[in-house]
Amino acid sequence: MRRPPSVVFAALFLLTLTGPATAQRAAARPWVDRWFITSDSVRLHYLSGGPTTGAGPTIVFVPGWTMPADIWEQQLRYFARTTRVVALDPRSQGASQRTGDGDFTDRRAQDIHELIGHLKAQKVVLVGWSMGVPEVLECIEQSGTENVAGVVLVDNFVFVPPQFAVFMDTLLYHVLRDRAVFTAMFVKSMYRTPQDSAYLERITRASLSVPTTTAYTLLSSTFAGGRRDWRAALDKVDRPVLFVGSAAMREMSDTVRNHVKDVQVEIFENAGHALFVDEAEHFNMVLENFVRKLR
Repeated sequence: MRRPPSVVFAALFLLTLTGPATAQRAAARPWVDRWFITSDSVRLHYLSGGPTTGAGPTIVFVPGWTMPADIWEQQLRYFARTTRVVALDPRSQGASQRTGDGDFTDRRAQDIHELIGHLKAQKVVLVGWSMGVPEVLECIEQSGTENVAGVVLVDNFVFVPPQFAVFMDTLLYHVLRDRAVFTAMFVKSMYRTPQDSAYLERITRASLSVPTTTAYTLLSSTFAGGRRDWRAALDKVDRPVLFVGSAAMREMSDTVRNHVKDVQVEIFENAGHALFVDEAEHFNMVLENFVRKLR
């Protein structure tokens, strides 16, 4: 069927104004918004797409510090064609309820477990990025792997090296002193490939929508004054593990190898922290191959 001229002109205008990346992101989204209520009465939002029936596991994506669920957009689009996919907005992030309670690893890990129960998914692949790494590991330590088919850890520490302490003190200082400036710089630094300004502004706004006190609490409780070491949790993972990291995580990948028998490591040499955006096609291929082996 022929499209009306107005639709064609609108599409061309969008491409001219914002570039192909934004136009692609504006395309129809193969997911819907869902919510569930946690055991401590917090309303959490998640994106859900793909077939709800089938032999394969459900892929559950957990974003990092202050990031929204749809930062996994390119993965949701790719995998929703054949696989049930879910991306969580952790409490106080994205479209989830802001709360003064539970903004620390233990409780957010329990949220992940409760999400799995809510989905009634018998087998899931947990994909945690950045702060999502310790939260996924904490979830497994708390609740075991009964409904877990595999674990994917994306570009973060499984323990905080001592030399990281000074960097974290500086980070926390800037979060409190000049949150807006720091956040804009932080978001831009997550990528090695060019991202259009509209996209960066959207991710920055989503990050800034998390209250500053909450953003500070999340960082300090996870990497500064909290547990800081999840190697014992890693020892309890009795499912296949995929560790995907940027070049900066090469040494950390060796730690994962030392603690997990069934592990696959993939290092993205030329990608930034958000490597699943920088090299989406590569990341999706690696994840797809990993999930296929679990069927």
